[in-house]
Amino acid sequence: MAHDLKYRNGIQNHPTPGHGRGGPGTSLFQRLEQRMEDVSGDGGVLKELVRSGSGELVPPDASVLVKYSGYLEYADQPFDTNRYRRNPKLMKLGTDITLWGMEVALLTMRKGELSRYLFKPSYAYGTLGCPPLIPPNATILFEMELLDFLDTALSDDFFDLSPEQQSTFPLEKVLKVANIEREFGNYLFRQNRFDDAKDRYKRASSILGRSPVNESDQHQIGTARLLVFLNLSLTYMKLERPSRALLYGERALEIDRSNPKALFRCGQACLALTEYERARNFLVGAQRREPFNQDINKELKKLDSILFPAVIGITWKSKNKCAAGCLPPRVQRGDRIEMRRTLQVPSLHRLLRILQFKEGL
Repeated sequence: MAHDLKYRNGIQNHPTPGHGRGGPGTSLFQRLEQRMEDVSGDGGVLKELVRSGSGELVPPDASVLVKYSGYLEYADQPFDTNRYRRNPKLMKLGTDITLWGMEVALLTMRKGELSRYLFKPSYAYGTLGCPPLIPPNATILFEMELLDFLDTALSDDFFDLSPEQQSTFPLEKVLKVANIEREFGNYLFRQNRFDDAKDRYKRASSILGRSPVNESDQHQIGTARLLVFLNLSLTYMKLERPSRALLYGERALEIDRSNPKALFRCGQACLALTEYERARNFLVGAQRREPFNQDINKELKKLDSILFPAVIGITWKSKNKCAAGCLPPRVQRGDRIEMRRTLQVPSLHRLLRILQFKEGL
């Protein structure tokens, strides 16, 4: 549990005569009930807000990212928790969550909220319980923290339609569905489920192919497609498929030719494909727009580390050779420091021309 239940807000785990507003003989849960709000309308689910959230309430059929811990009365350890998992599972209401009280509770929460709930037996494990873990007629306490949620109902409904029906959807709803799919992909990406993330991004891309009817629509569709293409480019790099990463990076550049992320992704992909001249052109273009971006500068250094050793490792047999003639004498003797000082990162085209002489020397 996020907070120790033994001493919290003046309430102890074990009942003490005369302690709290409940008076002698009242239990911990009974004392908690007195300051909780009835959110089910029949007293079956009671709520105490610990930390407020923000934004809208969780809608029905949403997919939620929630951390939780469930406790029996007087228990020091939870009977069920996912709080110690690094990446909690995204769960869909009505499908993945089987505890009725938890469903009711989530519908009262906002993103970032931390709340404490009491579930009576009818909203928990019923009159029989769940032996040997849950005794009969048990009231249970849940602490729940809503990290995030996705309202996937609109997306689910959209993809249940035929292509003809989808084409009649208003652009505003299409953009919302695409964003839901992209956010779902982002969640899967953070879980390192790159194949699944790629499929979600491609679903988003598939519904953004409609032809715009005016300039405003074109701008909105272009903005949405740019984000999806950047996501796909990065995901394909994670999947070690640089040719596909380059394809989607170039598609992003068709929308925004000066986008630094798109230039960077294309540079990364070309570097992986050993297309060094193109890689440098893309990376230098990205660096011009974001000169202090560490990722871009790191990739340029990586490119240099591939090229410079190859140049320095050439055995110069003749000063009359063109390759030898375009480098200072100290570089001919293999002086790496002098080479870096003198060349000051020469154009990749020049370095590649030099490397072409290696086999003939």
